[in-house]
Formats: sequence, structure tokens, C-alpha cells
Amino acid sequence: MSEPVRRIPWQHGRAWTARDFALMALIVGLALWAVRQEIASIIQIGLGDSEQSHVLLVPFIAGWLLWLRRDRLPFLRHQPSMLGPLLIAAGWASVWFGYETDTMVLQHGGALVLILGALLSTTGPLLLRQFMPVLLVFVFFIPVPGVLRQQITIPLQYIAASITHQVLGIVGIAAEKTGNVIIVQGQQVAVGEACNGMRMVFALTLVVYALVFSVPLKRNTKLLLLAVSPLLALVCNVIRLVPTAVVYGYGSATFAEQFHDLAGWVMLPVALGALVMLLRFMRWLELPVSHWRLSQ
Repeated sequence: MSEPVRRIPWQHGRAWTARDFALMALIVGLALWAVRQEIASIIQIGLGDSEQSHVLLVPFIAGWLLWLRRDRLPFLRHQPSMLGPLLIAAGWASVWFGYETDTMVLQHGGALVLILGALLSTTGPLLLRQFMPVLLVFVFFIPVPGVLRQQITIPLQYIAASITHQVLGIVGIAAEKTGNVIIVQGQQVAVGEACNGMRMVFALTLVVYALVFSVPLKRNTKLLLLAVSPLLALVCNVIRLVPTAVVYGYGSATFAEQFHDLAGWVMLPVALGALVMLLRFMRWLELPVSHWRLSQ
């Protein structure tokens, strides 16, 4: 008697029909309509708060990661799952509780969970296994709560100001430090206002996330690059702060502000270049850093 044929995960379910696509579009459309205010709130926060502007990068990075994995789409079969309705209920409860307690992170996070549940209602858990990097990046789409942001920015301000003051002293530039304010030639550079590095930390982490899931790297290598990205952002922020403080002290205020903004944009490719050099150094050491196929 022959043994029953075991089906591999992507063989479960059935091929999609026009009716299936219409049903999925309807469910996802209703989910988006239900949480339209929460999604609009996230976009408004990203546009209005420079320290939260990284959320605007998330849809583009998700689209890029999905494009790289487009060959997996034919294996995504119609497989209704109760996991979808459960997530829809959990997401809706989170949104409701967030409104009742005035907790925006619950509103925003619940909205994303609800949309994910709508997708899983027709695709099943295979969507998670095949497109986890695409879905996981939407964690960055949730604006950072104010309490958590303060816990991040206050140490960043102190560390950046202290290191910048020390570096200025080493290169022979007279500078004073009062709290998180550096004084050069009587001109104050308030690290806490615009130079704490908060924007760079999240933006760089997002770009590094896109990098590590765009090339076939081993899991340990991915974790290493993601772990060093905040430290690298801090280093790049200090590299920006040192000349910025000098320009504030010896140049005009208008030019100093322009230099500060331009240096912020320049530091992002500098940080990426440093990560690429780190990867090359690891390969030079003959460390196993990559796979031959696109990592999942």
C-alpha cells in the first residue's frame, strides 16, 4: 500500500480565481477604510515631525522588498485562515482601547494588525513565511511614542554633546559645554534641539534593514549590521556636529544652518559606505557572511 503524498507548505490551498481576488480586495479595502483615520494620522505625524519623518520611507522600502520577492507570489495560494479574523478582532480592540486611553501607539499599531488580518484571511500564514521581511518593516511605520522617544533622545543628546566637546578640544578648538549646549566663539549649538541624532538613528536603521534583506546575507550578519546601525548613526552624528559647531562659531548663522542640514543628508551615504566596508572586511577575513540565494 502506497504512502500518502505529503504536500509541501506552498501546495496547501488552491489556485486563485477572479472571485478570490475580488473577495481579498473587498476585505482589505474595508480594513483600510475602517482605519483610514489612523493611517492618515501616521502620515501627518511623519510630515509634521522631523524626528518621525522615517515613517514616510516605510512604504517605499516595503515596495522594494516585495519587488525583490515577486517570484514568490505565484506560490501564494488561496488559503482562508481563522488567523485573519482573530488578528482583525485584536487590531480593532487595540484601536478602540487606544482611543479610550488616548494611547496613539495602540491606535496606530492596532490599525496595522487589522490590515494584516485582512490579508491573512484569504492568504493564510504562508504570507508570513514568504514575505516576513516585507511585513516586519511596517513596525517602523508606527510613530515612536513620546515617552520612548525621550528615553532615546536624552542619552543621545548627552553622549553626542560630550564626545563633540572632547573632539573639539583634541583638534585645538576652544569650546565650552553647558549641559547639552556647546559654545564656540560665544555661539551656542544646542544639541538637544536639532542635532541629537534621533532622525539619523531611525532612518539609518531603516535603510540598513532594506540592505540586509536585499542581499543574500546570513542571519548572524543581518543581526550584526542591524545592531551596529544605531552606534554608527551616533558616530556619524558626532562627525557632523564637530564641523557644525565650528561653522556656528566662526561663520554666519544662516550658513551654519544650511551646513547643518546638508551635513545631515551627507552622513546617510557615509554611514552606508561604512557598512559596505564592514561587509568587505568580513569577507576579507573569510567569514561566512552570505548565502547564494535571497534570504528569507
